[in-house]
Parts: sequence; structure tokens; C-alpha cells
Amino acid sequence: MSATFTDKDNLFIAGNNTSDLSSSISSPVYETSLNGTNNEIITFPILDQQYRFFDQNNDSNNQNDVNNQIDNNVMSSSISSPYSNASLHMLSTQTTNPMLPMNHEPNPITMQPFMANDPLNFTNAPSRTVYLGNIPQGLTIKELLDHVRSGVVESVKILPTKLCAFISFIDERGALLFHSDAILKRLNIRGKDIKIGWGKSNHIDSIVAARITNDGATRNVYIGQLNDDPTITTEQELEKDMQKFGEIDCIKFLSNKGIAFVHFASISVAIYVVQNLSKLNEKYKNKRIFYGKDRCAFITKTQQHNAAQFLGLQPNMAKLVKFTDHEFISNALLQQSAAAAAIATSAGGPNNLGNRTIYLGNLPKGVKIEEICNVVRGGLLQNIKLLSDRFACFITFIDPTAAAQFYAMSSLHGLTIQKNRCKVGWGKHSGPLSNALALAISNGASRNIYIGNVDFEKKNEYFNEEHLREIFEEFGEVEQINFLREKGCCFVNFTNINHAILALDKIKSLPEFEDLKINFGKDRCGNIPHQTR
Repeated sequence: MSATFTDKDNLFIAGNNTSDLSSSISSPVYETSLNGTNNEIITFPILDQQYRFFDQNNDSNNQNDVNNQIDNNVMSSSISSPYSNASLHMLSTQTTNPMLPMNHEPNPITMQPFMANDPLNFTNAPSRTVYLGNIPQGLTIKELLDHVRSGVVESVKILPTKLCAFISFIDERGALLFHSDAILKRLNIRGKDIKIGWGKSNHIDSIVAARITNDGATRNVYIGQLNDDPTITTEQELEKDMQKFGEIDCIKFLSNKGIAFVHFASISVAIYVVQNLSKLNEKYKNKRIFYGKDRCAFITKTQQHNAAQFLGLQPNMAKLVKFTDHEFISNALLQQSAAAAAIATSAGGPNNLGNRTIYLGNLPKGVKIEEICNVVRGGLLQNIKLLSDRFACFITFIDPTAAAQFYAMSSLHGLTIQKNRCKVGWGKHSGPLSNALALAISNGASRNIYIGNVDFEKKNEYFNEEHLREIFEEFGEVEQINFLREKGCCFVNFTNINHAILALDKIKSLPEFEDLKINFGKDRCGNIPHQTR
């Protein structure tokens, strides 16, 4: 990562590309093996203190509050979760970095030496504004905010000539969650690695703050009764009317319900619209106008899933967490990001931050991918590559936090396949998840295809394992096929999620799959891991 300070703009910038720090790299301290392959174990050199550049103060009171909340909801042993302090301490002692100075108090989350300028300190933010540099030309507000799912946005500003943008949240928590997530997952837009940093610290305008507190104001303006006279019949008509007030992020127009949601670029514009639209435009005089929820604060199923895993909750205990509590989930996700970063960097150095690929060695002879997947839990998989001749495999998760969790659990408790104790390590850095794949996953994609409404008595000649493998292996390697004949369905699991996406798109046109329900199923590797007591 790179750090620059520009006095003119008062910006701290954290770049995602570490190549320009070669001058700061010290000698490698980790063992290298399996060199010469596309997926290889690589050395991760340790960067010196020049890498640590943020000046952030640790809010111990806030940290204690979060810990208390979590302690009240977690019913597991001290090291059953890879994110517990005991687990992280055990991992850190197993992979002590001799090059870090030890004359500092330990970070309460990572149990690693804590320094004020630590870029992996995800516990407090110096500002509620996040800076994004190296953005692609022509980037729209909508395209940018499609990557934000961390909190209510107060305003967003894109500077096309400088290829940068600023996103201001209504509080530091939302900014910190986005900042840490963007760094951990190496935010990439249109093939551009985005530089992440902090903007100037400032206060929200008093009028805006009052409307947020009293009315729940957001950037999103709800307009109802569009089908009442005078009617607003098209999104284009609505957009033309709204553009007069300011920049628009996106519009959701539901003509059948006679309602619409207009996200503006700032809350201040939305406040003006809510207060004055009916007065300035006769068409909206009798319409219902108020604030809707900010789409950037929407809690996704993935975030709920990650929060449950961080809290160490068993599936039947997940109801203990109020998943509608955005503040609670944000705190959990922030600690999870910090812990995941600590896990990845403690074993692989700063360059390993955001890695999604895990190496497994000492696999039993003749092991099948299905057997490997049976012991992998904690996150959706992008790809599994088995090197049978080397008794090794590489597992790439969708989310780097899932990879860190699996690495920690396997290191702490061991991983056994056919009585073989497997070696666990980090593979070559996976890089960021592509935008196209991230979008597909947000819409439910997985490496598992569900086929339902199957009459096995009439179609037994087609729906048997041999025939289905012949069909589906045209699109990629199949891990396993499961049949639930009593429920009239089956599941086809690929080793690569991209092959599953391709297969789902193609098989719907095949005659034998007409009138069948075809969709993505659940990746069993994404199940919450069993807790060890």
C-alpha cells in the first residue's frame, strides 16, 4: 500500500497497490513451496513501519461497548470462534513477526503490537468522509454507490477532472465500515484499483442534522399517489421534474403501485424537495412526499451471514441477533474486518491483506474434491483446484473474511481428511472479486444449481448421475450431484462458480429441462462452521 499526504487537499490516501513499496521491503521470513505453478505458495515480505501511516486514536469506551454487546449474544467457548481474542492471540503467537517492535501496547482486537499509524486499525475513523482515487473516467454516482452497503450517505461528489470522489456518511461508523471493507476487498471498479483514504473532517450542516434527527431525512425521496390526477405516468417524466433540484443517483419507479423513490446525491437536496416540491410544481400538489430508506444502508443477507459467523452463533441461535439493528451489525462487521485483516497479515504480511485463496497440503492419495468440500465451511466458494499429483489444493472464497475465518479455524483446531492432518496456508493472492461476479452473487449466484419439479419415474433415463454429468461437464468440472427423489429435485455442484453461472444460462434451452424449476442452490461450504468446545 502507499501513503501520500497532500497539504492542499488535506487528504490521507491509502492505495491498494503495494508495488511501489519495494524500497521498504525487507527479506522474506516465510517458507516458500510449490513454486512454478499458477497457484503457488508465495513468500510475503514484511514491510517496515513506513507502511503504517494513519494517525487514529483508539476509542476504548466504544470498543468496550461493542465487546459487551457481543459477549451478551455469544454462547460459545473462548476459542470456538476464530475471531475471539483468545483465538487471535493464539494465532499471533504461532506466527510472531520478529520485525515488528514490541515496545507498544497490544491492539485489543488483534493482540498484535498496536501503533497509532496502523492502516489496519479498523476501530475508529478520523472523518465521516471517504476519499476514492483512481476512479474510471465517466463514473456515475449510481455506479459508485452500487459498491456501498455500509450506512446512510449524506452526500457524494465526483470530480471528473481529478478522477476522484468523496462519499460523506452521516456518521463515522458508516464511513469506517465502507473504508475497511474497500481496503480489505480491494475495491475495483471497471478494472481500476481504487485508492482509499480519508477526506477532511467536518460537521454536518445544522439544518440537515436537525431534519435527520426529527424526520429521519435521507437522500431518498418517496413520492406516492402518482396514479391520481394529475398522473405521473413515466420514469422519464419524473426524472425531468427531479433533475431541476440537483444531481440524481437513481430512480425506482413502480407504475403499478403509483409510487417512486428518487435517490439524490445529497440529503440537503432531498430535504429541499420534500419541503418544496408540492409548492413549486402543481403536478405534485396532492402527492404524498416524504423520505425513504437509503439504499446504501440496506443490510444484505451476506452481511447478516457474516455477522452471525463473527458472533459464533449456531444456525438455531441466529435469531438472538436483531438483524434489523444496523448499528449492531456494523459493529460486528467492523470487528470482523479488523480480525480478518489481522489473521491474514499475521501469517502473510501486509501484502496478504484481502487474500481469498487458501492452500491445503498433505492431502490423502486419491482424495476427491467432494471430500474436501465436505470439510470446508464458513463461506461461499469461487473455485476449488485440486493438484492430485502434489497432494494439494487451492480454495478461493468469495469473501476474504471467510478465507481468514477458515484459515484460523483450521490452524487452531486442525483439518483432517481421511485421517490425514492437512497443512493449511495461504495461496497466491486472489486479487479482488470481479464486478460482474460480485453482481451475480448479489443476485443469488452460487456454484450449486438446483433443478426442481422433476418426475423421476418418467424422466429416469435423463435424470441419473451419469447422464447429468455428461450434460453439465460440458460447462466445467462437476464436484458432486445430489438427488432428493422424494422431493422431485436434484443439485449439481460445480468446482467453479463461473461454470455454474454459464450452465444455468444454457441448460434452460435444452428440451429435457423444459417445465422444470432451475435456479441457484445453496453452497454447503457457506454453512456456519461447527463450533468446537
